Amino acid sequence: MPCCLPSPLRRVGRGVILVLAAFLVLAATLVSRPSKQLMDFDQPFYVTIAYDLDRHGVFSNGIFDGTDDAVTAPAPGMFFGPVYPLLVLAAMKIDHRFADAVRCAVEADHGHGDPASCEPYAAPMLLIHALLLAFGVLAVAAAGAKMFGSTAVFWLAGALATVSLAAEADIFSFIMTESTTFSLYSALALTMVLAWTTGRVRFCVLAGGLLGILCLTRPSFLVLFPVVLGLAFLQGRFANPRRPFGFVRPLGLALAFAAVIGAWGARNAVSVGKFRLTEEYGSAALIERFAYDDMTAREFIQAFPYCVPGLGALGFDLVYGTDSMHRFVFHTPGSFFHVGRDRRDALVEEFGRLDPLIGGIIRDEMRERWWRYLLVGIPLAWCGMWAGQLASLVLIPLFGWACARAVRRSEPLLLLYAAPALVMLGLHAALANQTTRYNLILIGPFCVAAGWIIASWDVWRRWAIASAGVPEP
Repeated sequence: MPCCLPSPLRRVGRGVILVLAAFLVLAATLVSRPSKQLMDFDQPFYVTIAYDLDRHGVFSNGIFDGTDDAVTAPAPGMFFGPVYPLLVLAAMKIDHRFADAVRCAVEADHGHGDPASCEPYAAPMLLIHALLLAFGVLAVAAAGAKMFGSTAVFWLAGALATVSLAAEADIFSFIMTESTTFSLYSALALTMVLAWTTGRVRFCVLAGGLLGILCLTRPSFLVLFPVVLGLAFLQGRFANPRRPFGFVRPLGLALAFAAVIGAWGARNAVSVGKFRLTEEYGSAALIERFAYDDMTAREFIQAFPYCVPGLGALGFDLVYGTDSMHRFVFHTPGSFFHVGRDRRDALVEEFGRLDPLIGGIIRDEMRERWWRYLLVGIPLAWCGMWAGQLASLVLIPLFGWACARAVRRSEPLLLLYAAPALVMLGLHAALANQTTRYNLILIGPFCVAAGWIIASWDVWRRWAIASAGVPEP
């Protein structure tokens, strides 16, 4: 779909307009959400670490360190990555009202005060989330424009991404990592597209650095390193098909990635005594995931309509879990989530650490229920792919249409662009649960694909009119 790209100045101008528009829409949407207590959901993981950094100058394991952080400095930790807690700390330094809210919430959680007296104030973090998401929208739109050479795809992909992210506003209104991972991943995907289409080493180096930072936000993204490295080997096919594959670009990517990850690993070696990215993180997630292997045949079948946006709300009680799918609702007694979390907590209480146990736990699970584990991953992946809520009802079919067209036309860029996000979808089905919060990075490929399809409809209409010899209206 060739066309003349706008001048650099016009590209910058449209980028500024898109970021500003997306930020205003997303900021208004996030701020309008009901206020959350700072110790709700997974927020304590990050606000407690930020509190420890602010009060004690220690990057800890947060709520998992077993220390009364309001009285005693905790030991250094490495369970969580440093990127998001440092953002929370930065917001505390900027806004003293937010800092007071964090201190009150954490200290009350340790028995020093009344949690009800703490202000549920998170405005600076919500604005940071909106800004990160807006830059993620720009990265998605720019990737679409670069792949298809179309200004229409740029605006369509950007608009669709903004709408999809606004539909997920509730999860972004928590002090959690979703906005950061979406922004970083979208930037990573854009740099890979630039590497494939230009052949420039600097984009591969930038991609390696971004992937490293992404892994320091959520360690599960480590699985993308071999994927992104393999795709980097293929970039020569797009930059210059006549040149043999080179090793300079993948090497640059690997070195940049190793530099970022190695810096954190070195910190852990000095502070914690282990040269690792994290510990206990994967073991805890996998133990919780094994609880889903108890899924019944009825739950397996019903999961498919249950998880479809709109349809599930018509047929099931998604809020209170009063029907046959109650185990899919996190807060209901006996839910898969609580069964897995209770087993994890019991093992920690009995043995102290999970990493030494996880090998035996995996062997026992695979020996007895390997077929269940594989089958259950199917509905979990199905449920996890509906990123964007109701918007995904349109975006996913258009994504399938675009992928089929890309195969027919031997234009694999879209498929390569989507591949890492699809790999993460499979990983989360194997290691996490059915929630879409882990797969919001799919919004990028979905919106680019949909933008491409929609942008081409006018072309097809004009072609049909011209072929029939009918004057255009």
